[in-house]
Amino acid sequence: MAAPYRADHVGSMLRPPELLQARQDFTDGKISAEAFKAAEDAAVLKALEVQKNAGIDIFTEGEYRRTGWSTGIRAAIEGLVPTPDQPATATRILNMWQGPHGDLANSSMTVMRPAALGEKMRQVKRIAGEEAAFLKAHAPGPWKITMPGAVSVVGQLFQPGITDGVYTREQLTQEIIAMLQNEVRALIDDGVSYIQLDSLHYVERVADRTQRAQMIAAGEDPDAYLDSLIAADNAVLDEAQGHGITVGLHMCRGNNRSAWHAEGDYEPIAEKAFNQLHVDRFLLEYDTERAGGFEPLRFVPKDKMVVLGLISSKEPVLEPMDTLLRRIDEAAKYVPLENLAISPQCGFASTMLGNLLTWDEQRRKLELVAQTARKVWG
Repeated sequence: MAAPYRADHVGSMLRPPELLQARQDFTDGKISAEAFKAAEDAAVLKALEVQKNAGIDIFTEGEYRRTGWSTGIRAAIEGLVPTPDQPATATRILNMWQGPHGDLANSSMTVMRPAALGEKMRQVKRIAGEEAAFLKAHAPGPWKITMPGAVSVVGQLFQPGITDGVYTREQLTQEIIAMLQNEVRALIDDGVSYIQLDSLHYVERVADRTQRAQMIAAGEDPDAYLDSLIAADNAVLDEAQGHGITVGLHMCRGNNRSAWHAEGDYEPIAEKAFNQLHVDRFLLEYDTERAGGFEPLRFVPKDKMVVLGLISSKEPVLEPMDTLLRRIDEAAKYVPLENLAISPQCGFASTMLGNLLTWDEQRRKLELVAQTARKVWG
């Protein structure tokens, strides 16, 4: 059986200022690739120490070698062309960033260096090879690699008028799936403990209150789209089955500079996604009323775990322990307590500029995850 990892986290962490500066210096040609890699390595060691001291059960690199949660694929391929007229590429099929920090999030998307595929994609390196090698050598315990779901990647890289001269959406999806399958096989050879797919369109599109209505109005069938999401993710996840590793899938409503894309509960996707996705655990956002109640968890099979994202990675205020314990009890009405775990609702820095917390506030959030897990599960 897959390890329970009661004190989990989604993956990304706030970049230290010195790493952000090193990336800018490298981009500007002020330091060498070797110097930049040394800065990345030093920052990852710092992130691993924070996770260890906080008591987290599973270790990541904090996604420090990426400019954003999904950009490992962009960095691994050739064939991209700039799209300067589209500063927020993800919003082509999603809502704009929302909330008190929505304007900041929308304006900051330029750091992702918007690009679309304008010619046949050519893979020139592994997606997470450097991360895996460093974690294998330096992680103080079991380690996790996060990767984006294929449909989320296509949503970012496919631009009508550019990409459709080379690929249909389905053709590009199949190429991304093949890349991810190859990476899963390589990670298994590396000795990975846990592979997590971040596949967001379940709740960013199908379950979002406005997106679902817009899909229907445009003649798109949300339920058929859900079927295609599940098929694409299972094609990747199945490569990890039978190897004794933990397989997880994270879905959330967007996470950039403490803003979000989507609102709406899990009900529209719960029965199909929870039953049909080939995972050991779901990492689910549950820090605000935007995610709705726990009732959709009634569809989670008895052999799967739910990691409750009860602790906000967007806001600095520390959640009261009593509130967390009460909410875990509420969720346990639908999923047995032994099938639950806890984490922040998303990463602290899905894009490299990060959410609006300090390093110390991030540390206290991770400590709260571990303290709550120990209180509930021992």
